[in-house]
Amino acid sequence: MTRSVHTVDQENVSATRTIAVPAARVFDVLADPAAHPAIDGTGWVQEAADRAPLTEVGQIFRMDMYHPEHPDGNYQVANKVHVLDPPRAVGWLTGEEKDHGHLEFGGWTWRYDLAPIGPSETEVTLTYDWSAVPRSVRAYIQFPPFGPEHLTNSLDHLAGLARPQ
Repeated sequence: MTRSVHTVDQENVSATRTIAVPAARVFDVLADPAAHPAIDGTGWVQEAADRAPLTEVGQIFRMDMYHPEHPDGNYQVANKVHVLDPPRAVGWLTGEEKDHGHLEFGGWTWRYDLAPIGPSETEVTLTYDWSAVPRSVRAYIQFPPFGPEHLTNSLDHLAGLARPQ
């Protein structure tokens, strides 16, 4: 099992791990929003509000969240799929639903890149990117809002979920 955590530049952080399962299986787990609470390395993702598998760019899926420092504690995010290339990559922008159903995205993204290493292993890189976050948001949210160990934790959880039972 290979692991490394590194900052690519000042506006994103990534972690890489080799998982002993085929890329298609890893992708299937990532494309299932119901699995995201179990994958999450921060403990903030509570439950998938939308459980349909991720199948197209532009698809919206919502997650129920909890963070003790969020003004409401419990809140919901709306994620918009912006990368979907089975079984190589999946990524989404995170935002929230405002009045009258209008979605606003904060400028940060999550992305998983999968590289097959033979028929039964996959190198998975998880990247959190905040390069598009406007200064007005950076004034009250520190980026990244978690340590790099949370990315490693997510990849560890993903490895456990992807393994055949």
